[in-house]
Amino acid sequence: MSVSAFIRITRPHNAVVAGLTALIGYLIATGTLTPPSLLLAVIVALITAGGNVINDVCDVDIDRINRPDRPIPAGEISLAGARAYAAVLFAGGIALAALTPPLCLAIAIINSIILVAYAVWLKRIPVLGNIAVAYLTASVFLFGGAFAGIEGLTRNLSLATLTFLATIARELLKDAEDVDGDAAGGARTLPMIVGVRGTGILAFACACGAVVVSLLPFGDWWGLFYLAGIAVVDIVILFGAFRGLSCTTPACVRESGATSILRMGMFAALAVFAIAAVI
Repeated sequence: MSVSAFIRITRPHNAVVAGLTALIGYLIATGTLTPPSLLLAVIVALITAGGNVINDVCDVDIDRINRPDRPIPAGEISLAGARAYAAVLFAGGIALAALTPPLCLAIAIINSIILVAYAVWLKRIPVLGNIAVAYLTASVFLFGGAFAGIEGLTRNLSLATLTFLATIARELLKDAEDVDGDAAGGARTLPMIVGVRGTGILAFACACGAVVVSLLPFGDWWGLFYLAGIAVVDIVILFGAFRGLSCTTPACVRESGATSILRMGMFAALAVFAIAAVI
């Protein structure tokens, strides 16, 4: 077992980005950053890393075929070692969360449970897996806001809801892109049940919901700059979802670039919220 393998299995880039997102959540809720808030990034990075490790543990049979270079199938980390490592990462994140307000601790515990449930069985259930991913993505902003108390969490509800709905739209379209591969692997996703077209309609409806939420006067950041910036973001989100709406085949969804456009829209929304909170 190598140190490099223990780093790679955590998807460090993914974990660090999640941690920084929690800091941005705190910034949006309070308009500033403080030294104690840096703890948020460490907690989220540890718990995210734990989720990535347990996901690799549960996917080991698939990875032996599709990704034999990953640490577990490559024999760089044993299954028992990976399980123990995930437990340490989760425990470390939750232990540090115990130093934060009760709201943060509650979110950290709930998210750890959902990450394990997702790896074990949720991701194989149509729609529920998509909802779990969307919640986990959006809840990082709630976690960051909760560090400032219930008021901070409330200030981030709009961004969290927007992120939740836009992420569901993107996850559904990602499933539509991957119908052929998922079918070959024995997975059962929503596009296999309602078709690519039906999935595109649902994804577009979620995107429309995200746009409606983004326009609600729900925080101190709501004002002229915010409205001007979020209008551009909403156009991008609707454009991406519309590109997926017009497709009837997985190849069409892939070629449309809908999921990439939606991701760009979500990053842009985060920037608009952050800037509006500071100015």
